Amino acid sequence: MSIASEKSSVLLGTAGWSLPREQWSAFPAEGTHLQRYAARLPAVEINSSFYRAHRPTTYAKWAESVPVGFRFSVKVPKQITHERRLAGCDQLIEQFLNECGHLADKLGCLLVQLPPSLVYEPSVAQAFIDSLRARYDGLVVIEPRHPSWLDAEPVLQHARIARVAADPAPFPAAAEPGGWDGFTYHRLHGSPRIYYSSYGDDWLDGLTERLAERSATQPADTASWCIFDNTASGAAAANALALQHRLKQI
Repeated sequence: MSIASEKSSVLLGTAGWSLPREQWSAFPAEGTHLQRYAARLPAVEINSSFYRAHRPTTYAKWAESVPVGFRFSVKVPKQITHERRLAGCDQLIEQFLNECGHLADKLGCLLVQLPPSLVYEPSVAQAFIDSLRARYDGLVVIEPRHPSWLDAEPVLQHARIARVAADPAPFPAAAEPGGWDGFTYHRLHGSPRIYYSSYGDDWLDGLTERLAERSATQPADTASWCIFDNTASGAAAANALALQHRLKQI
């Protein structure tokens, strides 16, 4: 049985499934990049959906390419988060869900990353959340990058929307999970150089401890997500595999 198909309380992966040449030996030689990736890691974050729409048939093909227990996190399009800034998005939400819904039971989570300049406006946020929740009742996580969104914690809890634990954190409280506590989502962008820097052994050891503590206290069917987004220099895959090795030792 491949590692990715085993039941895991940590859905660990990277942003995208690019395999740096330096890590090729850690993955099977046969298959597409996604198939090779999914043989070792149990989850992936689709970032390309932020920039462009994918056909429903593309999502369906991806879902068919991975083991039963594999899960995709899909980033909500920038048209919704950065251009419309969450306002008046009913049709765009509908279109997006009609596309990524073809992942079927492999759709694990929706990621809503907000621009740093987007201040929390209760009426706009509530209308967006209501529109999304009227159409989708699965896991949702939001990554606000303006500290005013701390005022939204009760709203997020009520709507069952988790808040990303980000590194580096755009404001101090963003370093820890927030919002709904039904699951956690760590999004690791690389530090000190965002998107480029690799995480060292001591940092990964500390993260392993935090994830292990979470796994010990959460229900058996609840996962903690951990996505490495430091992909610009190929560090994400190596960090994910190193963390996976540590978690297996627990």
